[in-house]
Amino acid sequence: MVLMSYSVMNRFFAASLVAPLLLVPRLMTAQRWDDARSRALVERATERRALQLADTGLVDYRARAHGYLTFLAQLGDQQRTSGSLSDPIRFTEPPKVVKADELALEVFWRAPNLSKQRIMGRRDTLLLPTDISYHRDHLGIVQNNFPDIIRLGDGDEVQDVPHPLSATGLPFYQYAITDSLRIRLTDRTIDVLQVKVRPRDDQKPGVIGALFIDRESGDVVRMAFNFTRSAFKDRELEDLSIVLENGLINGRFWLPRQQEIEIRRTGTWMKFPARGIIRGRWEICCYELNRGIDRRFFAGPEIVVAPQAVRDSIVWSGRILDSLPPDIRAVTLEEVKRVQEEARTLVKADALRRTRSGALAASQISDFVRFNRVEGFAVGAGAVHDLGRGVSVTGTGRWGTADKQAKGELSLGVQRASGRGVRVIAYRRYRDAGDEAETSLLRNTIAAQEFASDYTQPFDTRGGGLVVDLGVLFATRLQVEALWERQRALQIHATPASGRFEPTIQAEAVSEVRVALRANQPTRLSVAGFEVASYGELRTAVFQRADDGTRGTVLRANLNGRAERPIGAHRLVLQTSAAAVGSRELLPVQELVFLGGPTTGPGYRFHQFVGRSGISQRAEWRTPVPFVPITLGRFGRVPSSAAVAPFAHAVYTGRDVTGLHRDGFYPAVGVGFIALFDLLRVDVARGLRDGRWMFSIDFARDFWGLL
Repeated sequence: MVLMSYSVMNRFFAASLVAPLLLVPRLMTAQRWDDARSRALVERATERRALQLADTGLVDYRARAHGYLTFLAQLGDQQRTSGSLSDPIRFTEPPKVVKADELALEVFWRAPNLSKQRIMGRRDTLLLPTDISYHRDHLGIVQNNFPDIIRLGDGDEVQDVPHPLSATGLPFYQYAITDSLRIRLTDRTIDVLQVKVRPRDDQKPGVIGALFIDRESGDVVRMAFNFTRSAFKDRELEDLSIVLENGLINGRFWLPRQQEIEIRRTGTWMKFPARGIIRGRWEICCYELNRGIDRRFFAGPEIVVAPQAVRDSIVWSGRILDSLPPDIRAVTLEEVKRVQEEARTLVKADALRRTRSGALAASQISDFVRFNRVEGFAVGAGAVHDLGRGVSVTGTGRWGTADKQAKGELSLGVQRASGRGVRVIAYRRYRDAGDEAETSLLRNTIAAQEFASDYTQPFDTRGGGLVVDLGVLFATRLQVEALWERQRALQIHATPASGRFEPTIQAEAVSEVRVALRANQPTRLSVAGFEVASYGELRTAVFQRADDGTRGTVLRANLNGRAERPIGAHRLVLQTSAAAVGSRELLPVQELVFLGGPTTGPGYRFHQFVGRSGISQRAEWRTPVPFVPITLGRFGRVPSSAAVAPFAHAVYTGRDVTGLHRDGFYPAVGVGFIALFDLLRVDVARGLRDGRWMFSIDFARDFWGLL
């Protein structure tokens, strides 16, 4: 048995079953809930839906379905206000595929409402270790637009929600005809009405969305809906959206053609920047009507697995990742996004928002415990309390066992669904000099404690002010902050297990008023097929030295960018960090540009280059190589491939203030090895101009924000 190309199948299906069609939208009158026309239409659709189960013209059918189930992980935006934990977590980066399953089904149905689905073939690929297992009903399609009572996740996700086109649902929901469209087939034209639906009481479990109903017959052409918050049995559920699209078969029966489902979960016990997403997408075709399927065939579970010999006969074409729909890695599928936006317009925000009076607050594992040469072991925690209507208060704190100092932050803010918001903050925190982290904080904790290898450059800041989130403009999230703060140097207090720490930065004692504009553009497809992400800041500050009272003004700009492009099985990766600072006065050292280390200057010492301007540029070529697969038990198996990544790197330093190096370019070459689900990276590099050999082992950069 050979699985045909489903792109060909879809074109054939569209031409032969649905026919060339033209959708002509016509704007209807203003939305009026439960008017006589809307009620009459949904009552006729409810009657038709019940009648179709006993329609002698459709006794049974058999069809084929092809689909993908994909589990994705998404990390929160870590470009925070100088490392502030009170900044709202935003999931702006596209989710990463963790596990992808491709399935081929045989679908059977018999009147009045018997359903059977047989998994004829299934293959999967694992990109990160996980023990996820899907609910049984996620492995098949939805028949007859759901029964009168809707359940999902075998009742663990959504249970016993009344169907909007059922005898139980009619008194439970409100309806409004809001639009129409015309489907022109080769032999006739079909008028379809769009009906919005919502519960009369949006605090009860119910459906929110749109029904598309054939005006003449009352058949359901399409359903696109979400659920109220109280419909979710699983408290970790953030959102659940469904799109069911039917096709006209034999010019008479509206039967399943395309289906999409998206289930999003986030943790509820802490404000942790991670989200899990399950996406299902199905195409149904090749209907055979009234084949005389025996009623006994439908005995037992609805979804079953075909014998191994049958599953072995399926021949798949290409790799799963190559055949995945191109938008599967999008933050939200476009169809699902429209469903979510529609739900927000039909009910009050409280009917969709997760209720959480309080939770533990942290942005990464190192917020709980870390080690550096100033604090020694530092333990911390925090809490966030939602006051309702987008208002929240957050408090965080950390205590260093070596410096015996407390650090913390308190904020009060309001955030809208659009992303716009404002927060008032007060804080004492240790800020790092430099514009880009050289290592993950977890790796830095281990290396600093054991080997005195501390790649942080902290200085003390205390202050407060206002942070305004401006929302998104041209796919870029904008933020403005206005702060007043005092800064001073910190001393070494910790003792490593071996070795000796380098001195801390001798930050000057100053007070300053600063205003900054930040722009964060998450990963998106750009010119020449590159996936590009960037973060930039433009800042001005007026400072006053504590020792002599002299004043000065500083203007500073920095830009961090990353661009990647797949080229066959290989991948080209470009990484840039650039900054410049200007002032007529002698600058406080903490305002300067710092480069050097595993990220911004491999093959050179940590922050070896200090000046008023600098650029770090890397070009890397990743090539897959064989690797030994390792079994991880229920978490899967390590992939049988890794990546070798030779790279060339250059640092440019301008107006160096140390007097130890001349301005100009400092090149380096190296090679990286990336393995274990791309979680671990080992680098060896050599600086070619007064440089040295450098060995580095760390977690993959994509996970630094989590660690």
